[in-house]
Amino acid sequence: MIRRSAPVRWLKLGCLAAMVSCGPAAARDLTVALRPDIGAFARAGLVETFVTPFAAASGIKIEIVDRGRDLARDEPASWDVVQLNGAELLTACAQGGLEKLDWTAIGGRDRLPPRAASDCGAGAFLTSIVLAWDRDKFQATPTWADFGDIAKNPGKRGLRRGVVGTLEIALLADGVAPADIYGTLRGTDGVERAFRKLDQLRPYLVFWTREGPKPVDATAILGSGEVLMTSASAERVVEANRVQGRNFGLQFAGGLSEIESWAIVKGSPNLPDAYKFLAAAGDPKVQARLMNAVAFGGAAKGAAEGLPPDVLAIDPAAPANLAAALPLDAAFWRDNYDKLSVRFEAWLAR
Repeated sequence: MIRRSAPVRWLKLGCLAAMVSCGPAAARDLTVALRPDIGAFARAGLVETFVTPFAAASGIKIEIVDRGRDLARDEPASWDVVQLNGAELLTACAQGGLEKLDWTAIGGRDRLPPRAASDCGAGAFLTSIVLAWDRDKFQATPTWADFGDIAKNPGKRGLRRGVVGTLEIALLADGVAPADIYGTLRGTDGVERAFRKLDQLRPYLVFWTREGPKPVDATAILGSGEVLMTSASAERVVEANRVQGRNFGLQFAGGLSEIESWAIVKGSPNLPDAYKFLAAAGDPKVQARLMNAVAFGGAAKGAAEGLPPDVLAIDPAAPANLAAALPLDAAFWRDNYDKLSVRFEAWLAR
């Protein structure tokens, strides 16, 4: 999911780093830690897809817990398997907080595209930030260029209250091609250009967030008519259409796709069972069920094969949608999140 706190410093992660015994541990259920900001609907979908069938087939008892937004303040040593976004995975793996995966024990790297298979992480599912609009009120199919052109299509725009994804969208709205986004951001004037575009749009922006004491979802401000179009998590748009009977459109072209991964905490006392869980979770037939449960795309190769056309049209991992999207650059955000987040918050406060 493209929602996060700072890339965490996993200094307390694992039995050695957490200053706890690495000897035989007290027996406990296999503990799977999920991101707390995915929402109840997505949480239930992940449990339905990955956890319940595995527990029933294997007989292994599983405890589901919500991990914190700041993992450095959590107690990762009490977990076995953890859900991580790309920047978190890079940081935790480099700092030795995660097991280096034995890929022969979980079906091999070939099960996943290179982007979803790393030394410490196995792709669980794919999310996407898309451009969304109400088709009952706006019949055209907008692009990010339309998002940035207030004169052509007057009205408010919605953006997530956070720097990750927002700078990319600002550049897309300013005419930068998706393939050039991160080269531009890493250049001498790229960040300045993104903030200049945000300055231009600022009078028309309504910010949404799913975090904090007063969350406001993108689909809420879209459904109320407060905004003409908005960035939004694809699965939330699909959920609104399915559950609330909305007629929201999704524009995957130029959307931001991200892999969420399963990883095993270093020193897990349930290592064999953790490997069994990752092996089962990596099955493309299992991941194919994600679209019915929660509208996340399967990360495994072939997870989208055989899905009906109406489901493929809204699947972030469908070949056409994936090819049109911009992969979120986890390394860029690992290296730049802290300073750019501070700058973004200062910009919001002006």
